[in-house]
This record gives sequence, C-alpha cells and structure tokens, in this order.
Amino acid sequence: MDTGNHSSVTAFVLEALTNHPGLQLPLFFLFLLIYVVSIMGNLGLLFLIRVSNQLHTPMYYLLSHLSFIDLCYSSVIIPKMLESFVLEKNPTSFLECMAQLFLFCFFGIDDSYMLTAMAYDRYVAICNPLLYHVTMSHRVCLLLVTGVYAVGVLGAFIHTSYISTRSFCGTVIHHYFCDILPLLNISCLRDYTKEIFVMIVVGFNVFACAIAIFISYIFILSSILHIRSAGGRSKAFSTCSSHLAAVGVFYGSITFMYFKPSTNDTTQEKVASVFYTTVIPMLNPLIYSLRNKEVKEALKIALNGRILSRPA
Repeated sequence: MDTGNHSSVTAFVLEALTNHPGLQLPLFFLFLLIYVVSIMGNLGLLFLIRVSNQLHTPMYYLLSHLSFIDLCYSSVIIPKMLESFVLEKNPTSFLECMAQLFLFCFFGIDDSYMLTAMAYDRYVAICNPLLYHVTMSHRVCLLLVTGVYAVGVLGAFIHTSYISTRSFCGTVIHHYFCDILPLLNISCLRDYTKEIFVMIVVGFNVFACAIAIFISYIFILSSILHIRSAGGRSKAFSTCSSHLAAVGVFYGSITFMYFKPSTNDTTQEKVASVFYTTVIPMLNPLIYSLRNKEVKEALKIALNGRILSRPA
C-alpha cells in the first residue's frame, strides 16, 4: 500500500513514439498533417452543421458534439507528441501531466458515450421512425449530451485523483503522453485493489457502451431485414455505415490497448494508442462527410451560396 499518498516527482520525461533517428522527421510531418486534417475536418463539420438548415436534426446535433470532442481530443495529445520528434528530451511538469491525463480521460470517455448516444439515435430513427422527432426532441438531445459530459467528468476525476496520489520511483514515462497504464508502471508501490477498481471503471466505460451499441444494432438489423424494398434496406444501411465504421476503429484500438495480455513491448501499446488518440479524430469527420449524402449536399449548397454571394 502507498502510505505517502502523494508524489515527490515534480516533472516527467515522455518518450517519443520511436527512438529511430531516421524516422523522427518523417513522423513529425506525418502527424502534423494528421493534426491539420483533424482540425480542419472537425471545424469544417462543426461550421457546416451550424450554417446548414438541412443538418439541424438530432443526428447532426450529436455529430457536432462528437466533432467538438474529437477536435479537443487531438489537441490534448498531438501537440505534445510533436515536441517529442524535435526535442532530445520531452519534459512535462507533474501538473501538466495530470492535466493532460484528466483531459485525455474526459474526452476519451466522452467519445465513447457520444458514439453510444448516436447509436441510440439511429435505433430510434430506423425502429421507430414515426416517433423519431418526439423521442429525439431537443430536450432529450440536450439531456443526452449533458449526460455524456457528466460521465466524462466523473470518470476523468476518478482516474486522475487516483494517479495523482501515487508516489513515483521513475521520471521516464514509456509513452508519448500521460496515460493511466504507463504512469502506473513507474509508481513505487502498487495498490492492486485500487488499480483493479480503476480498471473496472475503464472496463465499464468501454463494455457498457459497446454492449449498448451492439444491442441497438441488433434491433436495427432486425428492422432493416423486415423492410421489403431493396432500396429501403440500402438507405437504412447507409445511414448506419458511417457510425459503424467509427465505432469499429475506436473500440478495436481501445480494447487492444487496455485488455490485451501484459507485455514489456511498449511499441505495441504506442501504436495501438495512435489509432484512438490521433487517427480516429481525423477519420470521424472524413467518414461522416465522404460517406454521407446529406453532408455532401449541404457542403455543395454552402459552397454554391458562398460563390454566388461574391461580388462580381
């Protein structure tokens, strides 16, 4: 048991994604490009949903919040990650590390629960289309979003408050950002009872959302199979395909990171975490724009309106 109940460490050093000198510069520009695409994609989707009347629906209201979460999520991780490619050492103060951990947990949990809320939206839209606008009223959407952020705050507080009271015997974090498992690996004394509780919280957030999404899609699939026309089935599938793609990548990488067998190979953990910290925030706006006819039509209208409004 840790009786000190505080950490004497005032700063940590973050490892780079790779120590190979020849890869540092190419990876810097690769992740800089990913970050720019993520920022532009999520900001563009937020702006488009706000200005396009045809996108003022519950589905896109939830999607706008997912874009906001992804925008913040990538901004919490990537800038510090880029520093590790150009600096010989990438130091971070204890308070900065705990702040990054809190925001990482907050936006990561929000991402998971927002995908769940969007699955519920798709369930209502396909299984109860006549009651969709009543069931998914503005008040209900507001309550869903508020609940998502509240759960994120609670989960982030639990993880950060536990980690911040550890005593650390090392200062080098074998990861490119302050994450739960790498920080636990350098703590002096392991309180396995509390660590199990932390992992239970992580597991609950992951599996509760995954199970809720899975159940929603069982009902959705059942409803789609009862649609007689092939065109109707195709349209119903297309409204879910973007969400399913986002869910698959997110939960696949999360599960590999936190629920794989223990190993000393930190490279695997770094590569897995790259997907849900950097790649997914970039992919989500691309998935929902390139695979969504309504978004593409709204973009055309917005661009045509802007071109026509220019003075001759």
